[in-house]
Amino acid sequence: MRIDKYLANMNVGSRKQVHTLIKNKVVTVNGELVTTPKQQVEEDDQVVVSGEKISYQQYHYFLLNKPKGVISATEDRSQQTVISLLDDKDRYQGIAPVGRLDKDTTGLLLLTNDGALAHELLAPNKHVAKIYRAKIAGIADEKTVKTFASGMILGDGTKLKPAKLKILKQDRAQDLSEIEIEIQEGKYHQIKRMFRAVGMKVIELDRLSMGKLRLPADLKRGKYKEIDRKEIK
Repeated sequence: MRIDKYLANMNVGSRKQVHTLIKNKVVTVNGELVTTPKQQVEEDDQVVVSGEKISYQQYHYFLLNKPKGVISATEDRSQQTVISLLDDKDRYQGIAPVGRLDKDTTGLLLLTNDGALAHELLAPNKHVAKIYRAKIAGIADEKTVKTFASGMILGDGTKLKPAKLKILKQDRAQDLSEIEIEIQEGKYHQIKRMFRAVGMKVIELDRLSMGKLRLPADLKRGKYKEIDRKEIK
């Protein structure tokens, strides 16, 4: 790998900024001064920039507790994105959300530059379970549980796989329900459309888990933590 790509990938700076660092003679590899951005390096080489050792890590993983009002995208001209919640030092090249949460949906969102992992988590044939907690306008009951478990066909013909619905609370006076739901898909506005199909409305929606990744109880809304490759495996 070229040294300029190595350093750009590690968020030391853009390619242009890295070229300036090399020109200013502050980059060394295994103790030898780097004189050209084309110099080849290996991942286990000792790279130092201005006295700071830069260890190479190909993939990065961040677990975000997504807040409301932020879109699941890498960039947008008019709206705040989940990438903007990362510190500058963590905005590595290729970092993107794995799947999407609606703008008003909160909870677990994985950000990574590991495209293979993203595919494993999102591919329909992988059956990766996702668990959400929601507040619903309407009374969800055992009939609703059975309807969701049977595999629904929405009004537009969209066929859904069976979903597991757990009723946590019913407030008949306020006509509200609190539920947990497990799905293995991620179709557009799926949970909202499911409840709409049975005459109810999702008021609040929060994702708790994705596969074996679970949102830590102490991770505040809008905050994130880095997770290592062992946890991903």
